[in-house]
Amino acid sequence: MRIFFVLICSLALACVALGAQEEQGKKKEQKKGAQAGQVSQPGGKPKGAGKPTGVGKPTGVGQPGQVGKAKGAGKPTGAGKPTGVSQPAEVGKAKGAGKPTRVGKPTGVGKSAEVTQQTEVGKPAGKGKGKVPETGKPTGAGKATEAATATTAAKLTATGKGTGAGKPFKAQHFNLATKTTPTKFAAVNFQQGRHIEGSQNWQGSNYTVFRNYSSQWHDQDWWRGHYNNRVVFVYGGWYAWNAGYWIPAWGYAPNAYYAYDGPIYGYNNLPPDQVIANVQTALQQQGYYQGEVDGLLGPQTRSAVADYQRANGLAETAAIDQPTLESLGMT
Repeated sequence: MRIFFVLICSLALACVALGAQEEQGKKKEQKKGAQAGQVSQPGGKPKGAGKPTGVGKPTGVGQPGQVGKAKGAGKPTGAGKPTGVSQPAEVGKAKGAGKPTRVGKPTGVGKSAEVTQQTEVGKPAGKGKGKVPETGKPTGAGKATEAATATTAAKLTATGKGTGAGKPFKAQHFNLATKTTPTKFAAVNFQQGRHIEGSQNWQGSNYTVFRNYSSQWHDQDWWRGHYNNRVVFVYGGWYAWNAGYWIPAWGYAPNAYYAYDGPIYGYNNLPPDQVIANVQTALQQQGYYQGEVDGLLGPQTRSAVADYQRANGLAETAAIDQPTLESLGMT
């Protein structure tokens, strides 16, 4: 009887111990299942993450194999891809393409591409912009180019002719006091056989008359006979027509007045005073002459002519010659 009682007590203790062990195993499974559910939430499956297989089932008590299945239920280990993992991978591709590291298209991505293209063409890129400053056009470049073009256009050809850079100038008629003797400046003095200083350096057929000119003193008959009576009176002096130029007819009349001793180009078959007045007007329009339009080739007019010739690449004759008038548009 005592032995039977001991066996029953031992069996009861064994059952109690087995039940305690079984409950302890269930608690461990619940803790592991909860941990598996927490890990799986970043994977986008929060509902199934906390429900490991076999947690609520008493079958197979203490079987740790089911706990391993609970880990696989939420798939925290195998997934290895928390939220946003795939997007940074695309960011890596964007870096390889030369784009910023943001997933979306950042502002200015297209402009950066334009800057790259312009740099490849060889044009400098602006600071922070895709626009490139135009090359060869600094401030005032256009005006400088026009001036250079005008200067080049007005340069002499091999024959000494100007290229006519000026706009066409229409001849005008001026009412001048040509019947009087000027008193603004003194007349030049006669010197027999005098040549124009520096004319030997003026190259071209248009300057032949200047290179060959020398002051000559003759009476009226000589001048009329040699120049077919084409002699005009202007400002106290007489001028003879010589192959397209007016020259002073020294000796034609006593006490004659000449402001300039040299040839004057016969523009448009006008008398010398009208030619000079038209030249003065053309120089005024271009800002070279500031004096009065009086038809006199005095020091101020000759200085303005020389300034224009120098600025336009012409021979500095300071005289009314064909290349200068052609450059002024007077043809």
